[in-house]
Amino acid sequence: MSVAQPAAAPTSPPLGAPPRGDLGGLRAHLGADAYAGFLVFLIALPLCLGISLASGYPAVAGLFTAIVGALVATLVSDSELTIKGPAAGLIVIALGAITELGQVYGAERAYPLALGVGVAAGALQVGFALLRTGVLGELFPSSAVHGMLAAIGIIIVSKQAPVALGVSAKGEPLELLRRLPEFVQAMNPAVACIGLTSLAVLFGLPPLARRYAALRRVPAPVVVLALAVPLGLAFDLTHEHTYRLLGHEHTLSEAYLVAVPTDLLRAVTFPDFGALGAWVGWKWAIMFALIGSLESLLSAKAVDLLDPWRRRTNLDRDLLAIGVGNALAASIGGLPMISEIVRSKASVDSGARTRFANLWHGAFLLACLLAIPGLLHHIPLAALSALLIYTGLRLASPREFLHVLEIGREQLLVFVGTLVCVLATDLLVGVCFGIVLKAGLHLWSGVPLRAMVQPRFEVARQGERVVVTPEQPAVFSNWIALRRRLEEARAPGVMVVLDLSRADLVDHTTMDRLREQVDVFAREGARLELEGLEDLQGASGHPLAARRRGLAAVRRVTIVAPLELEPRVRAAMTELGASGYTAIHARGAGRSGLQRDAAAEVVRLEFIVPEQVAQRALDYLRTELVPKHPVTACLETVHVVRFADFEPAPAGRPREARPAADLVEAAA
Repeated sequence: MSVAQPAAAPTSPPLGAPPRGDLGGLRAHLGADAYAGFLVFLIALPLCLGISLASGYPAVAGLFTAIVGALVATLVSDSELTIKGPAAGLIVIALGAITELGQVYGAERAYPLALGVGVAAGALQVGFALLRTGVLGELFPSSAVHGMLAAIGIIIVSKQAPVALGVSAKGEPLELLRRLPEFVQAMNPAVACIGLTSLAVLFGLPPLARRYAALRRVPAPVVVLALAVPLGLAFDLTHEHTYRLLGHEHTLSEAYLVAVPTDLLRAVTFPDFGALGAWVGWKWAIMFALIGSLESLLSAKAVDLLDPWRRRTNLDRDLLAIGVGNALAASIGGLPMISEIVRSKASVDSGARTRFANLWHGAFLLACLLAIPGLLHHIPLAALSALLIYTGLRLASPREFLHVLEIGREQLLVFVGTLVCVLATDLLVGVCFGIVLKAGLHLWSGVPLRAMVQPRFEVARQGERVVVTPEQPAVFSNWIALRRRLEEARAPGVMVVLDLSRADLVDHTTMDRLREQVDVFAREGARLELEGLEDLQGASGHPLAARRRGLAAVRRVTIVAPLELEPRVRAAMTELGASGYTAIHARGAGRSGLQRDAAAEVVRLEFIVPEQVAQRALDYLRTELVPKHPVTACLETVHVVRFADFEPAPAGRPREARPAADLVEAAA
């Protein structure tokens, strides 16, 4: 199988040299970057406030982080399109740090101590970058990472649902979800009206935008604020008062609004490093550094795939920018930051050209914080909670579970195992459990322990062609070594062939990383081809499913029909997806023929097909042939060496090129 061209969106880059984030690029793309930065500012403003409050920090902390990420990290990183700032994925760690530090040292010291932990985490990330450990982000199994993100989504929803309903509640995530009916009964109707209206906008606007193009440029968070602020004024949340509804009395006050200081200098808080003298402080610093770095690296790689000019981020330099930004943000009272995927995609969609779009978004946030802090105070907390609930539901969407199951049951086991462990313990333990579970499954399936950590490769150079052949299973734990061999061979004009014919197993994480490498090679003017995958059987029909050596179960459809029906049956089966046939001409008789002692000329047709094609064939036989002609058909299960030989090929594509094309299409 060969992979030659990537299919990452957009498929063809714009004409001309890629814009660069230097002084020339600042002037040349001022209009496009400023416009994109303004739209991202509209999205970031409510999200930064909501993430801060959900993390147990003051509301202004998220704005500090986004401003530092935009004005400082932009100048350190070479990533042209990523937006730096606070992210929902770190809410769980930030809130956990605030909670535990408050229990140990007292609630009044929790926030400054968490800032000290944030400075230490930034220093650790700077160290990671200087040691060039950015590549370690690829060591984590894909299913474990997705399970961690889904768990974060569930935790966010559980913590924010009571806030959106106007109810005060504390507890563990699963306990809060169990008490959701109780919260609905105890909700404050006015506050819940704001929260539920905001959720209706967030879920209802995207389908409308798909139908009406005019709505596509209207950010949903802006619509939420445009409705929530007037509702808050209508309910008079700025003054404490009570009201009665259906025989129950409820209280409204400023407690349901965002608290933003009018004096920015008074909002600046300096870190307290007292917790770093004990394990509790370093525990949270390590979690901030590891999980934040992992999320940042994944986001930066994802944004590279969205870049119309296919520019590539230096992950170590981007990690350095995140570390410097985190240390500075925590020094003045900010949350931890990462390269954030949602705002980055919004920036790309808005036409951003260079990294200065990130700088402009930070400048607009700073201007807003300086000029109109009073307006921010009128934003209802329920609206911000709705934004976070929407984000959490997307992370833990049922479709994510179905998608993982589609890739393979083994991936679902790792995904769910990581998710449950995170909910039962914490993020660090949960991710470690996912890694150990994935490694254990590989060992149980027969992968040698030595091969998982010290793989062997054969590299053969044939002019402008380099063949890299792993001699052992290619799995997540040895992916970095395999990637290093591919990078050593990559050069403009060189064709690198990865021959996987000797690998008994290629796991899902490696398949996913190979998809990315196809795109990287193309952007560097090189070419990567994959060979030998056609000899491995996929755990499912998904193009990125794990593949292992062994026989694949397929169906053999045998049809005995009158000789004159042969062309018709062959044409119909080919149209249904059969990749070939065997025809044997013979004489035979059915029940009526035996009674008359009369044989007829018949044809015996055999088709080896996947299960779905076999079912379509049976439907065709039942409806079109059996009622009208003397036809006999049977279905049996057989095992074949190369499943790819019997897969149906889409129209217009050569059958032998199909598996490679599927792998490339998965990058889109």
